Amino acid sequence: METRSESASTSQRPGFAVGAHRAISLRPAEDSRLLITAGRAWVTLNLPHQADGLGDHRVCAGESLLVPAGAHLVMEPWSRGDALRFDWSVLPQAEARPQRFSRDVVKPSRELALALGQAALAFGRLLRGVLGYTEFLVAGRGRVLSRFESNPP
Repeated sequence: METRSESASTSQRPGFAVGAHRAISLRPAEDSRLLITAGRAWVTLNLPHQADGLGDHRVCAGESLLVPAGAHLVMEPWSRGDALRFDWSVLPQAEARPQRFSRDVVKPSRELALALGQAALAFGRLLRGVLGYTEFLVAGRGRVLSRFESNPP
């Protein structure tokens, strides 16, 4: 096994590069991992079919970011004069599944619970409002009407 010294220049490191004053756009077909090997990156991640699917991230050397399938990723160097190096790898299904389950099942179930809670509160306010008008709803049923309320023939 070969070891690499940390003093190696960025041009000798494996992976992909984004030059200074450049940006790169990626659309993975499978769940993937972005690993920054040199420099700092400004990453904008757009997740379709999610209300809060747009997010900006600052990712430094040694840090990684999980990118779900179908997302749109735009990446550029954090500092305008510096280059950026990164590695891109497709996640094995076992590692990708928890993120997909969270995105496809857990988050919608939380949104549904929140919506049901809001619907229950709205129904309670409606019921309270209707019960506040009960005297108008039962007018003429067991109550003697004044001459102004009645409609004499």
